[in-house]
Amino acid sequence: MKYRPLGKSGIKVSEIGFGAWTLGLDWWGKKIEDDEAKRILKRAYDLGINYFETGDIYGKGKSEQLIGEVFSGMRNEIVISTKYGYDIYSNEQIGHKELPQKFTTEFTDFALKKSLERLQTDHVDVYGLHNPKIYTIRDKKIFDHLDSKVKQGIIKSYQIALGPAIGWAQEGLEAMERTNATAVQTVYNILEQNPGNILLEQGEKHNVGILVRVPDASGILTRKVTAETKISEKDHRSVRSGDWVKQSLQKVDQLMPIAKRYGWNITDLAIKFILSQNTISSVLPTVVSEEEIVMFSQMSDGKYLNSSDKKEIIELFNQWPPYELKVSAQTA
Repeated sequence: MKYRPLGKSGIKVSEIGFGAWTLGLDWWGKKIEDDEAKRILKRAYDLGINYFETGDIYGKGKSEQLIGEVFSGMRNEIVISTKYGYDIYSNEQIGHKELPQKFTTEFTDFALKKSLERLQTDHVDVYGLHNPKIYTIRDKKIFDHLDSKVKQGIIKSYQIALGPAIGWAQEGLEAMERTNATAVQTVYNILEQNPGNILLEQGEKHNVGILVRVPDASGILTRKVTAETKISEKDHRSVRSGDWVKQSLQKVDQLMPIAKRYGWNITDLAIKFILSQNTISSVLPTVVSEEEIVMFSQMSDGKYLNSSDKKEIIELFNQWPPYELKVSAQTA
């Protein structure tokens, strides 16, 4: 396993991180029981993964609780990142609909205290704003309060997780200007390089690391999703239309000759393309088994794309039709 700096935080994180949302939610085609979840977390650690990314909304704290139980007594051996902002305490999650958000001083203190209790720790390395809108990013009071938590040592740094859908470029760009913002998390993969490309460029200027989620394009790049795949409406991938799947598979056919030059499959190419970007801090693949975390961890080996092949992939991407990027309203 290779390690990289998390922006200007001084923290080193594994190139393959562990996105623990699937441990708290059954939104990826599988419900993971607690015993299996703990085995997967332990296996990830044994493979050299030190960066564990979660959020309080994942199973109303269940994901955080599992991480706290597995790594009790090992606090200095792992990097913990969790997120807040959704009011999980006054609202019930119905399907995949977004819950109301709160980033007030009082709610921040309350949510952080609860997360620390579940994680069995007195501090988090990275505290994230979960899918904040532009008016949240522009609220100086929120970041002044987070800066005070950094001074107190309760959090070491903070990140901004963009979403939930792909887009939110302006939110990410403005967030990078915040003092202790050390990372921006975004959807980024070989098929969906925007807005990641501009975030990578600006992240390098601001010394802000990029954390990547959905690196497999919702299963297209792991061959879990094919033209024949039927996705349940309860599955998070159900927002992907049949036309999107068909077009994505055609793009994969165009990319395969590049993968074959290296003796890679399409999943290798997908992850190694991302790791070929210097501003990337960690890739967070969606995993639901020990076998998957083993597969992804092996891709962190320092053997990535040369500049000409990376350029060829970007040129291919620029030839494909553009897709819709989400933005948030300018006011609350």
